[in-house]
Amino acid sequence: MARRSRHRLLLLLLRYLVVALGYHKAYGFSAPKDQQVVTAVEYQEAILACKTPKKTVSSRLEWKKLGRSVSFVYYQQTLQGDFKNRAEMIDFNIRIKNVTRSDAGKYRCEVSAPSEQGQNLEEDTVTLEVLVAPAVPSCEVPSSALSGTVVELRCQDKEGNPPPEYTWFKDGIRLLENPRLGSQSTNSSYTMNTKTGTLQFNTVSKLDTGEYSCEARNSVGYRRCPGKRMQVDDLNISGIIAAVVVVALVISVCGLGVCYAQRKGYFSKETSFQKSNSSSKATTMSENDFKHTKSFII
Repeated sequence: MARRSRHRLLLLLLRYLVVALGYHKAYGFSAPKDQQVVTAVEYQEAILACKTPKKTVSSRLEWKKLGRSVSFVYYQQTLQGDFKNRAEMIDFNIRIKNVTRSDAGKYRCEVSAPSEQGQNLEEDTVTLEVLVAPAVPSCEVPSSALSGTVVELRCQDKEGNPPPEYTWFKDGIRLLENPRLGSQSTNSSYTMNTKTGTLQFNTVSKLDTGEYSCEARNSVGYRRCPGKRMQVDDLNISGIIAAVVVVALVISVCGLGVCYAQRKGYFSKETSFQKSNSSSKATTMSENDFKHTKSFII
């Protein structure tokens, strides 16, 4: 019984495959092809090739850009959008004369033609990658720092594709990624991250005073930010001590002044004056009350 059920399942699967192949042949849908990847440098040209049979008079060609929404690139034998002014058709292929970064993405060509089995449809997908040179990176360099502290310099570019790597320069001389391989006369406590663009001094010293600039570089090009000077000074211990002494003297003088005033009785005189003033007011009020009572009895 188990063998018979297995045979029946195999027969059903074979019938399903035959039906599916017959459907495929009748409508002429081609199997998906390997996706192409075209790489182009920004502002240069690129060719999007459609790998289909040769063009015939009855062939109908459409190019679409895929994404969140599908947009026509070539439709009804005419280039669409801004491709009208900077692209041309070469058989089934599109030659973009001036590639921009907004052109990057996936494209699909669709070629349909009548056949004996019906309408035959061929499809091909092309991915366009646009390489972009870095822009001038933004550099963050502190103008001043205290020796012995941790100082971090930052460099970043947001336009380069592929993402650039970063190199720091001091007074026009490139800093090594591994500072211990350089001269012993320079500070070797820094760490440089070429991926993120940070240059960190774990304990900055006066030797690190200078003009710093950063360069962003990828396979297309490179750009450098203007140099910025960082001044490193030692901590002024004598100045801090002098300031503390002055503040202590001011507090001492104020305390002595308060003690002197208390000894001279300035605070007690003020209190006795307030008491005499309040007693005189009370006497005046009692006299006024007596006069008022006397006039009432009369």
